[in-house]
Amino acid sequence: MTTALRSIKALAPLLDRVLVQRVKADVKTAGGIFLPESAQKELNQAHVLAVGPGALDKKGNRLPMGVKSGDKVLIPQYGGSPIKVGEEEYSLFRDSEILAKINES
Repeated sequence: MTTALRSIKALAPLLDRVLVQRVKADVKTAGGIFLPESAQKELNQAHVLAVGPGALDKKGNRLPMGVKSGDKVLIPQYGGSPIKVGEEEYSLFRDSEILAKINES
């Protein structure tokens, strides 16, 4: 089930949720050949757009988030809660579901 919003700025993740947008796959090869949609593979990389304040532990203290806005991350192939804003698609994941942070130097 997808949720329709007018603007992604209207969405603020709660607790340990992370709002991401998947990196789009290349539509043409290095040689310049355009790939049909059926041949394009969905990537597991995403850009973090917003993060919640963090979950609460048993004592009521906030647990720090593992990622922040602007990070590039590796996400699971399936899962998350899909959100559609216009033609763009986003996903909400829990901080613990994010597989890795990609550090590009």
